[in-house]
Amino acid sequence: MKSPSRSHPFRMRAPVFSAAVCLAAACADAPPLPSARAAAPAASGAGGALFVDVTETHVPLTAGSSMDAQAFDADGDGDLDLLIAKEMQRNVLLLNDGTGRFSDASQARLPYTLHDSEDVAVADFDGDGDPDAVVAGEDDQVSEFYLNAGGGFFTAAGSLLPAMGTAQSVVAADVDGDGDADLLFGNHGQNFLFINGGGRFSDQTRVRLPAAADLTQDIEVGDVDGDGDLDVVLGNVDANRILLNDGRGFFTDATAGRLPLRASIEETREAELADVDGDGDLDLYFANVAFVPGADPQDRLLINDGRGYFSDQTARRIGRETAHTPEAEFVDVDRDGDLDLVTANFRDTKAYRVSLNDGTGVFREATGSVFPAGLTGEGVDVEVADFNGDGVLDIYLCSYVGTDRLILGRP
Repeated sequence: MKSPSRSHPFRMRAPVFSAAVCLAAACADAPPLPSARAAAPAASGAGGALFVDVTETHVPLTAGSSMDAQAFDADGDGDLDLLIAKEMQRNVLLLNDGTGRFSDASQARLPYTLHDSEDVAVADFDGDGDPDAVVAGEDDQVSEFYLNAGGGFFTAAGSLLPAMGTAQSVVAADVDGDGDADLLFGNHGQNFLFINGGGRFSDQTRVRLPAAADLTQDIEVGDVDGDGDLDVVLGNVDANRILLNDGRGFFTDATAGRLPLRASIEETREAELADVDGDGDLDLYFANVAFVPGADPQDRLLINDGRGYFSDQTARRIGRETAHTPEAEFVDVDRDGDLDLVTANFRDTKAYRVSLNDGTGVFREATGSVFPAGLTGEGVDVEVADFNGDGVLDIYLCSYVGTDRLILGRP
């Protein structure tokens, strides 16, 4: 991903999907909730908010250049750890003690590298029962493959990736339905599709993906047309796309007629699939910025008719907004059974925001009643998981400038 100071502005996280994508996508990025229960934390900025900020007591300093975080049980102890992609800094592995307190295990457990790391995908790529990781790299065109040797000790295995590109996003998903995790890379140029064969990947881009020289900032995977396989949404600079899967992992560009485009430049940094209106299909949110001249930062909410044809209902459901929004995540923050919207906003705004769903997919801003006061940052990623094992979802916030934040949901 590119930082805002460079010729191509940064991108952000692409969520990891398994083969069994939840149709409702209520917590597409959230791992299963651990059963252990932790005591409620003492934290700053509590007030009447639904979340409390525990950064100072629970997280080692991770200031600057965080681009993406993925929550997963790296060391197999039953709680959720974090792997954080850092732009031109060492990537960070934070181990959880089970109560949501993290220690930095990067030096002992991750290979030491300095690359333009942008995005993280996690899956058991080699089928040995523990999670591995891939980190997409952009400017230096080096993507990293970390194999888990057991217990959360990772070794470098980049030679198993068949090609490198200017990658801004990566997602792991079983696109061909054979039970293992394949890899999709979003590039500046032709995107890549690597098919997994027992932990070794073959580049099948030319036969499985449409040829296109996009600037892809995000890849989202889900069954948009309801036929039972995993389709792809590409969040691009200007021309977003929908690629439909034939059931065997061969994709066709189905954008025309299905995805309403707009006249102005749409500089999308995040494409998010979720059933926001509760009708059982996946709707689509584009989180947009305006770093490219002529772009409109207005985010968009597109509603699915159940067959993968989308209508733009932005004006009625979210209204006008002008923030630069690199990240959007749907999660039930108020625990009323529907999906609310959390966004990270960049540059002038520097705010994390929450909009609550009325149950029909119409949203109203309610940050003050949900988040602790003063929660700001140059946000680029929102990672949702139950970090302290109390059955309530928590949120890790990646900041490109300043300190990452950890906020815990009140039990």
